[in-house]
Amino acid sequence: MKKVIQSLVMAAGLVCWPHSAPAADPKIATVDLGKVFDKYYKTIQSSASLKLEASDMEKERAQMVDAEKKHEDEWRGLIDKANDQAVSAEAREQSKKAAGEKYSELESDKQSINEFDRVANTRLREKLRQRHDDIVKEILGVLTADAKAAGYTMVLDVSGASANTTPVVLYSNGQNDMTEALIKELNSAAPPGSLETNSATATAVTNLPAKAK
Repeated sequence: MKKVIQSLVMAAGLVCWPHSAPAADPKIATVDLGKVFDKYYKTIQSSASLKLEASDMEKERAQMVDAEKKHEDEWRGLIDKANDQAVSAEAREQSKKAAGEKYSELESDKQSINEFDRVANTRLREKLRQRHDDIVKEILGVLTADAKAAGYTMVLDVSGASANTTPVVLYSNGQNDMTEALIKELNSAAPPGSLETNSATATAVTNLPAKAK
């Protein structure tokens, strides 16, 4: 009898136990985040600003290189005078001493250029990284709000690549792609003329001051 009662209790418990509600079907969207980033007017403005800053730094570096070349020519002239047997020993000695001083100046020029390259590259790359992060954060904020409003449960970035350099999203019919709508929304407040040039931000990096030879 005891076993019968236990069986009845268990059966009643199974009947009364709440069944889990079936999970809602996922609603997935896609976006080409790389395309959105490149076509966003703030990315274009940032790229132009960094390119201009890099150009100014390159001009400053060119002046330093010209000064180094001048000092090198002066040093070579003093070496020639120090070895000129047509002048007095005293004059040769003075030229030799001056050549040593000029060589120290020349070495200082080279160190200054190397330090300029290091600081300039570090500063521009840090600005590039910071602006990139700020723009991506802003884009994701708008994307998240739009995705929630549309009832999407997930948004996949079709521009992403796996560790094998293959696309993360292997197939999409583009039915719920948010790319163009997101670009249009982000650029709705673009100042006049800000979309005329769409230079990739990476271009600014290639225009950083060149390393000293």
